[in-house]
Amino acid sequence: MTGTDYQSWETRVVSPEKALERIDPGMCIFLSTGTAEPRTMVRSLMDLNMKNLQDLELFQLLSFGDALCLEMLQAQKYRLKTFFSGWVAKEAITQGRVDLIPSRFSRLTQLVASGRILFDAAFVQVSPPNRLGYCSLGVSVDIVHLVISQAGFVVGEINPEMPQTMGDSFVPIDAFDMLVKSTDEPIYIPRQPVDDNFDRVARNVASLVENGSCIAFSIGPLYEALGCHLQGKKDLSIHTPIFTDATMDLVKSGAVTNRKKEHFPGKSVTSYAMGTKELWRWLDCNPLVEFQGLDKVFNPMRIGRYQRFIAIVQCRKADLTGRIALHVSRGNVITDPAEVIDFFNGAEISEDGFSIFALPSRNLKGQSNILISIEEIPNQLNVRESIDFVVTEYGVANLNGRTVRERAMAMIEVAHPGDRQKLLEKAKEQNLVYQDQIFLAESAHLYPSHIETARVFKNNLKIRFRPLRPSDEDEMRRLFYRFSDEAVYYRYFTPLKTMPHTRMQTYVNVDYSKDMSIVGVVGEPGQGHIIAEARYIKDVHSPYGDVAFVVDEEYQGYGIATYMYQMLMRLAKERGLQGFTADVLPANKAMMRVFQKGAAEIKAALEDGIYQLTIRFHS
Repeated sequence: MTGTDYQSWETRVVSPEKALERIDPGMCIFLSTGTAEPRTMVRSLMDLNMKNLQDLELFQLLSFGDALCLEMLQAQKYRLKTFFSGWVAKEAITQGRVDLIPSRFSRLTQLVASGRILFDAAFVQVSPPNRLGYCSLGVSVDIVHLVISQAGFVVGEINPEMPQTMGDSFVPIDAFDMLVKSTDEPIYIPRQPVDDNFDRVARNVASLVENGSCIAFSIGPLYEALGCHLQGKKDLSIHTPIFTDATMDLVKSGAVTNRKKEHFPGKSVTSYAMGTKELWRWLDCNPLVEFQGLDKVFNPMRIGRYQRFIAIVQCRKADLTGRIALHVSRGNVITDPAEVIDFFNGAEISEDGFSIFALPSRNLKGQSNILISIEEIPNQLNVRESIDFVVTEYGVANLNGRTVRERAMAMIEVAHPGDRQKLLEKAKEQNLVYQDQIFLAESAHLYPSHIETARVFKNNLKIRFRPLRPSDEDEMRRLFYRFSDEAVYYRYFTPLKTMPHTRMQTYVNVDYSKDMSIVGVVGEPGQGHIIAEARYIKDVHSPYGDVAFVVDEEYQGYGIATYMYQMLMRLAKERGLQGFTADVLPANKAMMRVFQKGAAEIKAALEDGIYQLTIRFHS
């Protein structure tokens, strides 16, 4: 059929029954994937009692439509083979009625091209042909081109609702042996509601995403919320298995430019789209979104060429050593290890790339999602050595390069405050942490994460400020050992030479019901090194707090101490304190200048060679 007579395609339309007459017993039939499932053909295949429709193998990469009848599968009339164990197929796989083919998605194209899997027929849902006689594969490209070239009999199910998506999605209408007109509604995926916990998780995830990053999306409440929190970013790029409504909103916000991509610059790259009717209409002839096959979208080496590629995965459970258990549910499509691993490996290869595994600290039953071990939990991603970040609504646990003890403490800190004491006790039983590890139960509920902020100082020095955490013990020890003898004496008024665990763990466990400690961190979000600390300890007998601060000598002269002091003053006022007290050696002129810049009334008394300062806040 040429471009001049493409409109005559309707004269070639046959009934589904007519098309199914071409099917022979024992055939292997490919069904297009996901929300592009050819529902009219599949329903007819399930419903029609035709003698030739026996002992058929049905292949579908992602099986989560509702047209496949599991009762028919149980009757052994058909057998479904799939590469994805979620949604409709999950229960049937467990019961032995569906065959799961474990394979990484990046290898599927090669697997089919090699002839290991041969298709006799293919049912593919497409858009009506354009003026040149080309149909679009629409919201599911994956391996369809290869299947069409291989299968002996191809049926095109034309759906007027299917968008004409851009990229490697066009097929000449002559490629189809028969045409069937779709009589079923497309599979639209409604947007998922976002509760407060997922919103807080997404906010913490977004804090790790720097301008210019390339990210992958999926579907589910995490991604719905994440899209909103990323809209203030700049020059983001999208290379994702699934394009969703949340991704659409992010592109429309202007945060996504795709300018810094090596492949398909200026375009968001995907293989599937899943979402609402609004998304389908927005994708129609939209040049901003490039649909490509699995060999390009899931290829770890291609992903790894992006600078700062971030793989973001919503997971189900995590344990104290960093092992991850993934979801298998309607809200999470890319959830099997085989599907995650390509993007995970791509992030490992990417320069400055990393992976984020995010989850609420508790499930809907109020049970902890952070466990001492996930050994008995199914669907594990057993690559704990390569896990970078685990994020909950209570913060970010940076696991990259950390010891098992450090990981355990970091994971306990992002667990629900009500679960931390029990986790710590179990961790001690398993020798994952020090036997004398301190835990302040009340402080766990009072950790003031809302005060986290960042500031750029001269010479473009960016420092992030946040409250001190118990897992900062090793970083604070390293900071101590970077001090000169003079700096140690100025801070502690004694020539300390060592800072053992017993002393330092007491220091880093802050009772935030009355005291405050802020650290300054340089480096990427979620990682970096502590270079400064400021704290006050409230006097139990007066509305004053004793204040002290210290800055790594390499970073002195930037105004960091002044900024942290003023930050402490503001926080102290908010908590009802009327002022500070401080002891300062006369030789410590730098600290005296910081106090003088504090816009507060200062009284000084020299006793035993030490200035005792009383600093009264202005009302």
